[in-house]
Amino acid sequence: MNDTVDKLVIFLAKRDGIDKLVKTFQYVSKLGHWHVETTHPDAATRFKQWEVSSGLGRKAFRTGRFLTGFNALRRGPGATPTLKILSVLANAGEMVYFFFDHFLWLSRIGTLDAKLARRMSFISAFGESFGYIFFIISDFIIMKEGLETERRLLISSKEDGSEDAKERTGKIRAERVMRLMAVAANVADLIIALADIEPNPFCNHAVTLGISGLVSAWAGWYRNWPS
Repeated sequence: MNDTVDKLVIFLAKRDGIDKLVKTFQYVSKLGHWHVETTHPDAATRFKQWEVSSGLGRKAFRTGRFLTGFNALRRGPGATPTLKILSVLANAGEMVYFFFDHFLWLSRIGTLDAKLARRMSFISAFGESFGYIFFIISDFIIMKEGLETERRLLISSKEDGSEDAKERTGKIRAERVMRLMAVAANVADLIIALADIEPNPFCNHAVTLGISGLVSAWAGWYRNWPS
Protein backbone atom coordinates (compact mmCIF):
# COMPACT_ATOMS: atom_id res chain seq x y z
CA MET A 1 0.00 0.00 0.00
CA ASN A 2 2.92 2.39 0.64
CA ASP A 3 3.76 3.50 -2.89
CA THR A 4 5.44 6.79 -3.93
CA VAL A 5 2.33 8.94 -3.45
CA ASP A 6 1.65 7.44 0.01
CA LYS A 7 5.24 8.13 1.07
CA LEU A 8 5.11 11.67 -0.29
CA VAL A 9 1.85 12.40 1.58
CA ILE A 10 3.32 11.05 4.84
CA PHE A 11 6.41 13.22 4.31
CA LEU A 12 4.34 16.35 3.65
CA ALA A 13 2.06 15.69 6.63
CA LYS A 14 5.00 15.97 9.01
CA ARG A 15 4.83 19.73 8.53
CA ASP A 16 1.34 20.01 10.04
CA GLY A 17 2.75 20.75 13.48
CA ILE A 18 4.93 23.66 12.38
CA ASP A 19 2.07 24.94 10.20
CA LYS A 20 -0.22 25.17 13.24
CA LEU A 21 2.49 26.91 15.25
CA VAL A 22 3.15 29.50 12.53
CA LYS A 23 -0.61 29.93 12.05
CA THR A 24 -0.81 30.83 15.73
CA PHE A 25 1.93 33.45 15.18
CA GLN A 26 0.05 34.77 12.14
CA TYR A 27 -3.25 35.38 13.92
CA VAL A 28 -1.81 36.48 17.26
CA SER A 29 0.11 39.15 15.32
CA LYS A 30 -3.08 40.13 13.46
CA LEU A 31 -4.85 40.71 16.78
CA GLY A 32 -1.78 42.53 18.09
CA HIS A 33 -1.77 44.84 15.05
CA TRP A 34 -5.47 45.61 15.51
CA HIS A 35 -5.01 46.31 19.23
CA VAL A 36 -2.16 48.85 18.87
CA GLU A 37 -2.86 50.23 15.39
CA THR A 38 -4.05 53.63 16.60
CA THR A 39 -2.04 53.98 19.80
CA HIS A 40 1.40 52.58 18.85
CA PRO A 41 1.95 52.80 15.07
CA ASP A 42 5.54 51.50 15.24
CA ALA A 43 4.50 48.38 17.16
CA ALA A 44 1.55 47.94 14.79
CA THR A 45 3.94 47.95 11.82
CA ARG A 46 6.07 45.24 13.46
CA PHE A 47 2.99 43.12 14.17
CA LYS A 48 1.88 43.53 10.55
CA GLN A 49 5.29 42.43 9.25
CA TRP A 50 5.15 39.39 11.55
CA GLU A 51 1.66 38.52 10.27
CA VAL A 52 2.62 38.85 6.58
CA SER A 53 5.85 36.85 6.93
CA SER A 54 4.03 34.11 8.85
CA GLY A 55 1.31 33.89 6.20
CA LEU A 56 3.84 33.66 3.36
CA GLY A 57 5.90 31.11 5.29
CA ARG A 58 2.86 28.89 5.76
CA LYS A 59 2.19 28.97 2.01
CA ALA A 60 5.72 27.75 1.36
CA PHE A 61 5.28 24.92 3.91
CA ARG A 62 2.15 23.77 2.10
CA THR A 63 3.86 23.11 -1.23
CA GLY A 64 2.44 19.88 -2.66
CA ARG A 65 -0.36 19.58 -0.11
CA PHE A 66 -2.97 19.23 -2.87
CA LEU A 67 -1.71 15.63 -3.23
CA THR A 68 -3.23 14.82 0.19
CA GLY A 69 -6.76 15.20 -1.18
CA PHE A 70 -5.86 13.24 -4.30
CA ASN A 71 -4.47 10.40 -2.21
CA ALA A 72 -7.53 10.39 0.08
CA LEU A 73 -9.77 9.89 -2.95
CA ARG A 74 -7.46 7.24 -4.37
CA ARG A 75 -7.20 5.18 -1.20
CA GLY A 76 -10.64 5.30 0.42
CA PRO A 77 -13.21 7.95 -0.48
CA GLY A 78 -15.90 6.77 1.97
CA ALA A 79 -17.74 3.83 3.50
CA THR A 80 -21.16 4.58 1.97
CA PRO A 81 -22.30 6.10 -1.35
CA THR A 82 -23.28 9.34 0.42
CA LEU A 83 -19.93 9.65 2.17
CA LYS A 84 -18.11 8.83 -1.07
CA ILE A 85 -19.88 11.67 -2.89
CA LEU A 86 -19.20 14.07 -0.01
CA SER A 87 -15.56 12.97 0.11
CA VAL A 88 -15.10 13.59 -3.62
CA LEU A 89 -16.61 17.08 -3.35
CA ALA A 90 -14.72 17.97 -0.16
CA ASN A 91 -11.34 16.75 -1.35
CA ALA A 92 -11.82 18.29 -4.80
CA GLY A 93 -12.41 21.66 -3.16
CA GLU A 94 -9.37 21.24 -0.93
CA MET A 95 -7.20 20.25 -3.91
CA VAL A 96 -8.23 23.44 -5.75
CA TYR A 97 -7.45 25.45 -2.61
CA PHE A 98 -3.94 24.09 -2.11
CA PHE A 99 -3.09 24.04 -5.84
CA PHE A 100 -3.97 27.68 -6.53
CA ASP A 101 -2.48 28.71 -3.19
CA HIS A 102 0.92 27.96 -4.79
CA PHE A 103 0.30 30.62 -7.45
CA LEU A 104 -1.01 33.06 -4.82
CA TRP A 105 2.23 32.64 -2.86
CA LEU A 106 4.39 33.11 -5.97
CA SER A 107 2.51 36.25 -6.98
CA ARG A 108 2.80 37.75 -3.48
CA ILE A 109 6.56 37.21 -3.27
CA GLY A 110 7.06 38.71 -6.73
CA THR A 111 7.95 35.60 -8.73
CA LEU A 112 4.71 35.95 -10.73
CA ASP A 113 2.84 39.10 -11.67
CA ALA A 114 1.47 40.70 -8.49
CA LYS A 115 -1.77 41.44 -10.37
CA LEU A 116 -2.54 37.70 -10.30
CA ALA A 117 -2.72 37.66 -6.50
CA ARG A 118 -6.33 38.81 -6.21
CA ARG A 119 -7.60 36.30 -8.77
CA MET A 120 -5.59 33.41 -7.29
CA SER A 121 -6.79 34.36 -3.80
CA PHE A 122 -10.43 34.23 -4.91
CA ILE A 123 -10.08 30.84 -6.68
CA SER A 124 -8.14 29.35 -3.78
CA ALA A 125 -10.61 30.65 -1.18
CA PHE A 126 -13.59 29.46 -3.23
CA GLY A 127 -12.17 25.94 -3.45
CA GLU A 128 -11.36 26.05 0.26
CA SER A 129 -14.87 27.10 1.33
CA PHE A 130 -16.49 24.63 -1.10
CA GLY A 131 -14.46 21.76 0.37
CA TYR A 132 -15.00 22.75 4.00
CA ILE A 133 -18.79 22.73 3.59
CA PHE A 134 -18.73 19.08 2.54
CA PHE A 135 -16.13 18.11 5.15
CA ILE A 136 -18.42 19.58 7.83
CA ILE A 137 -21.47 17.72 6.48
CA SER A 138 -19.49 14.46 6.40
CA ASP A 139 -18.32 14.89 9.99
CA PHE A 140 -21.87 15.50 11.23
CA ILE A 141 -23.16 12.40 9.40
CA ILE A 142 -20.39 10.24 10.87
CA MET A 143 -20.97 11.65 14.37
CA LYS A 144 -24.70 10.94 14.05
CA GLU A 145 -23.93 7.35 13.05
CA GLY A 146 -21.50 7.10 15.96
CA LEU A 147 -24.16 8.26 18.43
CA GLU A 148 -26.59 5.63 17.16
CA THR A 149 -23.94 2.91 17.47
CA GLU A 150 -23.03 4.14 20.93
CA ARG A 151 -26.66 3.90 22.11
CA ARG A 152 -26.87 0.30 20.90
CA LEU A 153 -23.58 -0.55 22.62
CA LEU A 154 -24.70 1.04 25.90
CA ILE A 155 -27.89 -1.06 25.87
CA SER A 156 -25.81 -4.13 25.07
CA SER A 157 -23.30 -3.46 27.87
CA LYS A 158 -26.10 -3.00 30.41
CA GLU A 159 -27.67 -6.30 29.42
CA ASP A 160 -24.56 -8.49 29.41
CA GLY A 161 -21.84 -6.32 30.94
CA SER A 162 -19.65 -6.73 27.86
CA GLU A 163 -16.19 -5.18 28.21
CA ASP A 164 -15.85 -5.11 24.44
CA ALA A 165 -18.93 -2.87 24.18
CA LYS A 166 -17.45 -0.48 26.75
CA GLU A 167 -14.16 -0.35 24.89
CA ARG A 168 -15.86 0.37 21.56
CA THR A 169 -17.98 3.07 23.22
CA GLY A 170 -14.80 4.77 24.47
CA LYS A 171 -13.32 4.73 20.97
CA ILE A 172 -16.49 6.21 19.48
CA ARG A 173 -16.44 9.04 22.04
CA ALA A 174 -12.77 9.76 21.36
CA GLU A 175 -13.44 9.87 17.62
CA ARG A 176 -16.38 12.23 18.21
CA VAL A 177 -14.13 14.68 20.07
CA MET A 178 -11.68 14.63 17.16
CA ARG A 179 -14.47 15.24 14.66
CA LEU A 180 -15.83 18.11 16.75
CA MET A 181 -12.34 19.64 16.65
CA ALA A 182 -12.34 19.15 12.87
CA VAL A 183 -15.73 20.88 12.57
CA ALA A 184 -14.54 23.79 14.72
CA ALA A 185 -11.41 24.18 12.57
CA ASN A 186 -13.36 23.92 9.31
CA VAL A 187 -16.01 26.45 10.37
CA ALA A 188 -13.27 28.87 11.45
CA ASP A 189 -11.40 28.42 8.16
CA LEU A 190 -14.67 28.81 6.24
CA ILE A 191 -15.15 32.25 7.83
CA ILE A 192 -11.60 33.23 6.80
CA ALA A 193 -12.24 32.01 3.24
CA LEU A 194 -15.52 33.95 3.02
CA ALA A 195 -13.60 37.12 3.88
CA ASP A 196 -11.70 36.64 0.60
CA ILE A 197 -14.67 35.57 -1.52
CA GLU A 198 -17.24 38.12 -0.35
CA PRO A 199 -15.67 40.84 1.84
CA ASN A 200 -18.03 42.02 4.57
CA PRO A 201 -17.70 43.90 7.89
CA PHE A 202 -18.12 40.78 10.05
CA CYS A 203 -15.82 38.26 8.32
CA ASN A 204 -13.16 40.87 7.49
CA HIS A 205 -12.94 42.40 10.95
CA ALA A 206 -9.51 41.82 12.50
CA VAL A 207 -11.03 40.30 15.65
CA THR A 208 -13.20 37.85 13.66
CA LEU A 209 -10.25 36.79 11.52
CA GLY A 210 -7.88 36.61 14.49
CA ILE A 211 -10.16 34.48 16.65
CA SER A 212 -11.10 32.25 13.69
CA GLY A 213 -7.44 31.70 12.86
CA LEU A 214 -6.59 30.78 16.45
CA VAL A 215 -9.57 28.41 16.75
CA SER A 216 -8.46 26.67 13.56
CA ALA A 217 -4.81 26.50 14.67
CA TRP A 218 -5.52 25.24 18.19
CA ALA A 219 -8.11 22.69 17.05
CA GLY A 220 -5.42 21.45 14.64
CA TRP A 221 -2.91 21.26 17.50
CA TYR A 222 -5.33 19.06 19.45
CA ARG A 223 -5.96 16.75 16.50
CA ASN A 224 -2.31 16.41 15.47
CA TRP A 225 -0.68 16.24 18.92
CA PRO A 226 1.02 12.83 19.33
CA SER A 227 -0.84 10.51 21.72
